[in-house]
Amino acid sequence: MAKQAHYNAADHISAETAADPYLRPAFSRENRLRRLVWNLCWAVFYRMSPRPLHAWRAALLRAFGATMGPHCHFYPKSKVWAPWNLICADQVTAGDGAEIYNPAPMQFGSHAIVSQDAYVCGATHDFDDPAFPLLAYAMEIGANAWICARASVAPGVIVGEGAVLGLGSVATRNLEPWTVYAGVPAVKIKERRHGEQDGDTRTAV
Repeated sequence: MAKQAHYNAADHISAETAADPYLRPAFSRENRLRRLVWNLCWAVFYRMSPRPLHAWRAALLRAFGATMGPHCHFYPKSKVWAPWNLICADQVTAGDGAEIYNPAPMQFGSHAIVSQDAYVCGATHDFDDPAFPLLAYAMEIGANAWICARASVAPGVIVGEGAVLGLGSVATRNLEPWTVYAGVPAVKIKERRHGEQDGDTRTAV
Protein backbone atom coordinates (compact mmCIF):
# COMPACT_ATOMS: atom_id res chain seq x y z
CA MET A 1 0.00 0.00 0.00
CA ALA A 2 1.30 3.45 -0.94
CA LYS A 3 2.17 5.80 1.87
CA GLN A 4 -0.50 8.39 2.59
CA ALA A 5 0.77 11.96 2.74
CA HIS A 6 -0.29 14.03 5.73
CA TYR A 7 0.16 17.24 3.71
CA ASN A 8 0.04 17.80 -0.05
CA ALA A 9 1.01 21.31 -1.12
CA ALA A 10 -1.29 21.06 -4.15
CA ASP A 11 -4.27 20.91 -1.78
CA HIS A 12 -3.27 24.06 0.09
CA ILE A 13 -1.47 26.38 -2.34
CA SER A 14 -3.51 27.87 -5.16
CA ALA A 15 -2.30 27.36 -8.73
CA GLU A 16 -2.91 31.08 -9.18
CA THR A 17 0.06 31.82 -6.91
CA ALA A 18 2.44 31.42 -9.87
CA ALA A 19 2.01 30.17 -13.42
CA ASP A 20 5.20 28.12 -13.11
CA PRO A 21 4.50 25.49 -10.39
CA TYR A 22 8.19 25.41 -9.49
CA LEU A 23 7.87 29.02 -8.32
CA ARG A 24 4.92 28.34 -6.01
CA PRO A 25 5.60 28.23 -2.28
CA ALA A 26 5.06 24.86 -0.61
CA PHE A 27 3.54 26.40 2.51
CA SER A 28 1.33 29.28 3.54
CA ARG A 29 2.66 32.75 4.30
CA GLU A 30 1.83 32.22 7.98
CA ASN A 31 3.88 29.03 8.05
CA ARG A 32 6.84 30.73 6.37
CA LEU A 33 6.70 33.68 8.77
CA ARG A 34 6.54 31.34 11.74
CA ARG A 35 9.60 29.46 10.50
CA LEU A 36 11.45 32.73 9.94
CA VAL A 37 10.92 33.71 13.57
CA TRP A 38 11.95 30.24 14.72
CA ASN A 39 15.11 30.31 12.59
CA LEU A 40 16.10 33.66 14.08
CA CYS A 41 15.53 32.24 17.56
CA TRP A 42 17.53 29.12 16.66
CA ALA A 43 20.47 31.18 15.36
CA VAL A 44 20.63 33.56 18.33
CA PHE A 45 19.40 31.66 21.38
CA TYR A 46 19.53 27.94 20.53
CA ARG A 47 22.64 27.52 18.37
CA MET A 48 24.77 29.76 20.57
CA SER A 49 23.76 28.19 23.88
CA PRO A 50 26.35 26.18 25.88
CA ARG A 51 26.22 22.42 25.32
CA PRO A 52 25.06 21.50 28.87
CA LEU A 53 21.93 23.71 28.66
CA HIS A 54 19.58 21.02 27.39
CA ALA A 55 16.68 22.32 29.49
CA TRP A 56 17.07 25.78 27.91
CA ARG A 57 16.88 24.41 24.37
CA ALA A 58 13.91 22.22 25.29
CA ALA A 59 12.20 25.33 26.66
CA LEU A 60 12.81 27.18 23.40
CA LEU A 61 11.33 24.30 21.43
CA ARG A 62 8.30 24.25 23.74
CA ALA A 63 7.86 27.99 23.27
CA PHE A 64 7.38 27.29 19.56
CA GLY A 65 4.87 24.52 20.15
CA ALA A 66 6.95 21.36 20.62
CA THR A 67 5.89 18.66 23.05
CA MET A 68 9.00 17.81 25.04
CA GLY A 69 9.13 15.16 27.74
CA PRO A 70 11.52 15.45 30.69
CA HIS A 71 15.30 15.16 30.26
CA CYS A 72 15.41 15.59 26.48
CA HIS A 73 18.94 16.31 25.24
CA PHE A 74 18.93 18.41 22.06
CA TYR A 75 22.46 19.64 21.39
CA PRO A 76 23.12 23.19 20.11
CA LYS A 77 23.96 22.20 16.53
CA SER A 78 20.84 20.05 16.14
CA LYS A 79 18.09 21.43 13.89
CA VAL A 80 14.33 21.10 14.03
CA TRP A 81 12.46 22.43 10.99
CA ALA A 82 9.08 22.97 12.72
CA PRO A 83 9.02 22.70 16.51
CA TRP A 84 5.19 22.74 16.50
CA ASN A 85 5.30 19.38 14.68
CA LEU A 86 7.75 17.81 17.15
CA ILE A 87 6.42 15.36 19.76
CA CYS A 88 8.99 13.89 22.14
CA ALA A 89 8.60 11.54 25.08
CA ASP A 90 11.20 11.53 27.86
CA GLN A 91 14.97 11.40 27.33
CA VAL A 92 14.93 11.93 23.55
CA THR A 93 18.36 12.91 22.19
CA ALA A 94 19.37 14.81 19.04
CA GLY A 95 23.15 15.11 18.63
CA ASP A 96 25.12 17.95 17.07
CA GLY A 97 24.39 18.19 13.37
CA ALA A 98 21.29 16.00 13.62
CA GLU A 99 18.47 17.41 11.48
CA ILE A 100 14.77 16.73 11.92
CA TYR A 101 12.87 17.91 8.83
CA ASN A 102 9.27 17.70 10.00
CA PRO A 103 6.71 19.60 7.89
CA ALA A 104 4.19 17.08 9.27
CA PRO A 105 3.96 15.73 12.85
CA MET A 106 6.95 13.64 13.89
CA GLN A 107 6.89 11.63 17.09
CA PHE A 108 9.87 10.28 19.06
CA GLY A 109 9.41 7.64 21.72
CA SER A 110 11.11 7.41 25.10
CA HIS A 111 14.91 7.27 24.89
CA ALA A 112 14.99 7.56 21.09
CA ILE A 113 18.35 8.82 19.78
CA VAL A 114 19.23 10.71 16.60
CA SER A 115 23.03 10.81 16.53
CA GLN A 116 25.45 13.34 15.05
CA ASP A 117 24.72 14.48 11.47
CA ALA A 118 21.82 12.05 11.08
CA TYR A 119 18.89 13.23 8.97
CA VAL A 120 15.23 12.35 9.51
CA CYS A 121 13.40 13.52 6.38
CA GLY A 122 9.66 14.05 6.60
CA ALA A 123 8.88 15.28 3.08
CA THR A 124 9.53 14.77 -0.62
CA HIS A 125 7.91 15.84 -3.91
CA ASP A 126 5.44 14.08 -6.19
CA PHE A 127 7.70 13.71 -9.21
CA ASP A 128 4.87 12.10 -11.25
CA ASP A 129 2.82 15.29 -10.99
CA PRO A 130 3.87 18.06 -13.44
CA ALA A 131 3.29 20.58 -10.64
CA PHE A 132 5.88 18.74 -8.48
CA PRO A 133 4.01 19.44 -5.18
CA LEU A 134 5.62 18.85 -1.81
CA LEU A 135 4.33 15.82 0.11
CA ALA A 136 4.86 15.64 3.88
CA TYR A 137 4.37 12.51 5.99
CA ALA A 138 3.59 11.98 9.65
CA MET A 139 6.35 9.78 11.08
CA GLU A 140 7.26 7.92 14.24
CA ILE A 141 10.63 6.95 15.72
CA GLY A 142 9.93 4.31 18.36
CA ALA A 143 11.07 4.17 21.96
CA ASN A 144 14.71 3.11 22.39
CA ALA A 145 15.33 3.40 18.64
CA TRP A 146 18.75 4.64 17.53
CA ILE A 147 19.48 6.50 14.30
CA CYS A 148 23.27 6.30 14.18
CA ALA A 149 25.62 9.07 13.03
CA ARG A 150 25.15 10.25 9.41
CA ALA A 151 22.27 7.83 8.83
CA SER A 152 19.13 9.00 7.02
CA VAL A 153 15.47 8.08 7.35
CA ALA A 154 13.39 8.58 4.19
CA PRO A 155 9.97 10.27 4.17
CA GLY A 156 7.15 8.21 5.62
CA VAL A 157 9.39 5.52 7.11
CA ILE A 158 8.35 4.25 10.53
CA VAL A 159 11.20 3.23 12.83
CA GLY A 160 10.04 0.52 15.20
CA GLU A 161 10.70 0.38 18.92
CA GLY A 162 14.32 -0.46 19.65
CA ALA A 163 15.35 -0.52 15.98
CA VAL A 164 18.91 0.52 15.07
CA LEU A 165 19.89 2.20 11.79
CA GLY A 166 23.65 1.83 11.40
CA LEU A 167 26.32 4.42 10.64
CA GLY A 168 25.70 6.20 7.34
CA SER A 169 22.80 3.91 6.39
CA VAL A 170 19.62 4.96 4.57
CA ALA A 171 16.23 3.61 5.65
CA THR A 172 13.79 3.58 2.72
CA ARG A 173 11.35 1.09 4.28
CA ASN A 174 9.85 0.68 7.74
CA LEU A 175 12.27 -0.74 10.31
CA GLU A 176 11.02 -3.65 12.41
CA PRO A 177 11.18 -3.37 16.20
CA TRP A 178 14.37 -4.52 17.93
CA THR A 179 16.18 -5.13 14.66
CA VAL A 180 19.55 -3.78 13.45
CA TYR A 181 19.77 -2.40 9.90
CA ALA A 182 22.73 -1.18 7.84
CA GLY A 183 23.58 -0.29 4.26
CA VAL A 184 22.24 1.84 1.40
CA PRO A 185 19.43 1.04 1.20
CA ALA A 186 19.38 -0.40 4.71
CA VAL A 187 18.82 -4.15 5.07
CA LYS A 188 18.22 -6.26 8.14
CA ILE A 189 21.48 -7.41 9.74
CA LYS A 190 20.35 -9.08 12.95
CA GLU A 191 17.91 -8.83 15.81
CA ARG A 192 18.74 -6.66 18.80
CA ARG A 193 18.70 -8.22 22.25
CA HIS A 194 16.37 -6.66 24.75
CA GLY A 195 14.61 -7.47 27.99
CA GLU A 196 12.92 -5.99 31.00
CA GLN A 197 14.13 -5.73 34.55
CA ASP A 198 12.25 -3.99 37.38
CA GLY A 199 9.86 -2.52 34.85
CA ASP A 200 12.59 -0.77 32.82
CA THR A 201 13.63 -1.81 29.33
CA ARG A 202 17.33 -2.66 29.15
CA THR A 203 18.99 -3.07 25.80
CA ALA A 204 22.16 -4.33 24.22
CA VAL A 205 23.30 -4.77 20.63
